[in-house]
Amino acid sequence: MMFFGNRRGMRIFLRPGPTDMRKSINGLTAAAQTSMGGEPYSGNLYAFCNRRRNLIKIVYWDRNGFCLWLKRLEKKKDKFIWPKTPEECLEITSEQLGWLLRGLDFRRAHGELHYSRVI
Repeated sequence: MMFFGNRRGMRIFLRPGPTDMRKSINGLTAAAQTSMGGEPYSGNLYAFCNRRRNLIKIVYWDRNGFCLWLKRLEKKKDKFIWPKTPEECLEITSEQLGWLLRGLDFRRAHGELHYSRVI
C-alpha cells in the first residue's frame, strides 16, 4: 500500500470482529501482541474495525516509533466489509487491503489459478 511505504516482508493482519476504538496506539499495539499473537515492532500492519464498521485503525512500527492510521466513513449507510469471527487473526495481502479500504469485498476476489499442463 502506498500509504504505508513499500517495506520488504511487511505482512498485514486484520483482527476480526469489533474492537473498542477508544484504544489508541498503546492499546492497539497491546492487542496486536496479545489477542493477535503479533510482533508489533516487526513493521507489520495490524488493522482493527469498530462495531458499526465505519472506522478502521491501522497501527505499525516505522523505524523509530509507532504510527496510527485511521479511516472513517462519513456516510451513515457505508460500511467496511469486515470478517465477523473473532476467533483468529486474518492475514491479507496489500492488494486486499486496498480493496477493503475502497469498500470492496476482498474475500470474494478471484483466486489465482495454477495448472500443471496445457491441453
